Amino acid sequence: MKALQLVKYGDIKDSLSFNEVTKPKAGSGDVLIEVKAAAINPIDDGIILGMLKGRLSIGLPATIGYDVSGIVVEKGDGVTSFENGDEVYARVPQEQMGTLAQYAAVKSEAISKKPENISFEAAAGLPLAGLTALQSLEAVGIKKNDKVFIQAGSGGVGSFAVQYAKAKGAYVYTTTSTGNVPWVKALGADRVIDYKTEDYKSIVKDVDIVFDTLGKEYTLDAFQLIKQGGKVVSILGPLDKEGAELFQVKDYEMPQELQDLIKSKDATYKYIWMHPDGAELGQIKTMVEEGKIKPVIDKVYPFSESVEALIHLASGRAKGKIVVQIG
Repeated sequence: MKALQLVKYGDIKDSLSFNEVTKPKAGSGDVLIEVKAAAINPIDDGIILGMLKGRLSIGLPATIGYDVSGIVVEKGDGVTSFENGDEVYARVPQEQMGTLAQYAAVKSEAISKKPENISFEAAAGLPLAGLTALQSLEAVGIKKNDKVFIQAGSGGVGSFAVQYAKAKGAYVYTTTSTGNVPWVKALGADRVIDYKTEDYKSIVKDVDIVFDTLGKEYTLDAFQLIKQGGKVVSILGPLDKEGAELFQVKDYEMPQELQDLIKSKDATYKYIWMHPDGAELGQIKTMVEEGKIKPVIDKVYPFSESVEALIHLASGRAKGKIVVQIG
């Protein structure tokens, strides 16, 4: 079968190759998916550029991609939740990375039947971004009437998080650039801040939760925005204790500046590294079918233009998800 593989770390144009590889088989507990579509994510660009070599062990050449939608064509021993012919979607586990290919073997517990009211392409754009947003906001106990600030509401994670927070009954602030303001408002955000003309730090005050999707100085700035006893959850900020344990970082100490900010606000700080979860994808399926969540797709590329899709992703200009059509 054909697969897009990382053959060396470096520039996107020079590091990838379409190769013929052995078609995988469904091992015990796996299903084999005939891939119809795969979405790409910032983690894919990070892997190609070598930015995650210290955290992820990847042998080269390696087929890339984590998000997938398609049809079950083979079941491994012990799989009872799915049948051949089922239309499914998933964020695959790290050890099964490789969805930019014609087939993918995936652990059954990472899979859900896809929402019935959307296409394979739309479904492929949901798993990683959706699980990241859901797990992050649930980790800090989002609830009705919370005031929530979400950075970068036009990105893949941000656009899902805005809709998820609204579905939970929260009041949502978010940021985006001038041209994206109307459609981010259409996602349901209560206050869309144009970061090119407005200072979000002068607008967002005393919120219950900040969802930091940008890291660096934005993580520290989040503590200016929360109320006393508020919560900051980050997917790109410094590790917390659980994150250090996850990545087996010995003798880890959170940066002192961050410790001081947490103490000064009596705040909760959580670092989230998304994990695959078929049951949570089932929750997302229901929300999509009920119209509470709508996939946001920037562009769909043919499989032959996967490299161009990754270059587009790296530009940082995508409005929602970038998807590759494979089947």
